[in-house]
Amino acid sequence: MQKPAILALEDGSVFHGVAIGAEGQTSGEVVFNTAMTGYQEILTDPSYSRQIVTLTYPHIGNTGVNREDMESSRIQAAGLVIRELSLMASNFRSEQSLDAYLEENGVLGIAEIDTRRLTRLLREKGAQNGAILAGGEAHGEDAVERALAAAREFPGLKGMDLAKEVTCSEPYEWHEGAWRLGQGYTDMRESERLFHVVAYDFGTKYNILRLLASRGCRLTVVPAQTPAADVLAMNPDGIFLSNGPGDPEPCDYAIEAIQAFLKTDIPLFGICLGHQLLALASGASTVKMNHGHHGANHPVQDLDSGQVLITSQNHGFAASGEGLPDTLRVTHRSLFDGTLQGIERTDGPAFSFQGHPEASPGPCDVLPLFDRFIALMQARR
Repeated sequence: MQKPAILALEDGSVFHGVAIGAEGQTSGEVVFNTAMTGYQEILTDPSYSRQIVTLTYPHIGNTGVNREDMESSRIQAAGLVIRELSLMASNFRSEQSLDAYLEENGVLGIAEIDTRRLTRLLREKGAQNGAILAGGEAHGEDAVERALAAAREFPGLKGMDLAKEVTCSEPYEWHEGAWRLGQGYTDMRESERLFHVVAYDFGTKYNILRLLASRGCRLTVVPAQTPAADVLAMNPDGIFLSNGPGDPEPCDYAIEAIQAFLKTDIPLFGICLGHQLLALASGASTVKMNHGHHGANHPVQDLDSGQVLITSQNHGFAASGEGLPDTLRVTHRSLFDGTLQGIERTDGPAFSFQGHPEASPGPCDVLPLFDRFIALMQARR
């Protein structure tokens, strides 16, 4: 039997649909993602913490889910909004249906709503605080009022430090490399790894770590609030600043650590939130975007070569391109809206990128950024 579900936004918009996944109530910032594939990677990306993700592609769930495609240990998104749930999962790697996966993880979803209308609304008004009521919670004459109240009670992501909520609890070593058909992920423990990289986990995706490991890096992953002195005591060849959710400005602990690293000659590489934190540590500022960038088809230009890269994006905050200090140089810009996508320090081996090069955009357009990080560590050695 179909269970009812309600999606309500802070502006008063209400959508009635069918519940998928778990029953109950959830709230968060409602955003839209334009990717046609990769719903499991999207759901398990820690950068989507406290966000309800709307997928613009209409038919979702047809390839099922599997253990290998998870980007973290669990679903991180606060909820899922789709047009149509596939009733059949048909893929040789499928292990479970999307509906069962959501329910197992206690995550709410809503299907059979007009996602085109919702996407236009979010583009025009910006990302909205919202709430989903599913199953029994969506029954009753006051269900809509309760959904609207839950949406308006969500405080919003501005000023919210989520990196320390999604990070690991203690340091650990990472040994998994690239995936191969029929073999799974490569065990790198017996491979020669020339460089020791300390990776800050602000909400890192597994595939970032795999790409570094497959390029000869021995990885030590540390919690977001790890002091700079502890990392420097590990004598790293390079320091990686991961992606993550929320507002970068409240992450003063990370900004202070990065400022300490910038006084050394150790190469730094940041992605997404790590990019924004490097900008803040260098004296730049960040801004909350209208509806953010979420998708697998965003064109970004390399300003040095003129090459246009197809990138995966997932961010609601951005480093401001105005008033940059002399120690920063812009390396990449979005061709959608001109926002800053890449920076590098002019006085040391530190650079960052806003998009997600590990998410197979292009599919390999942006992978040279990892090679550049390796080259910086090689040059220092």
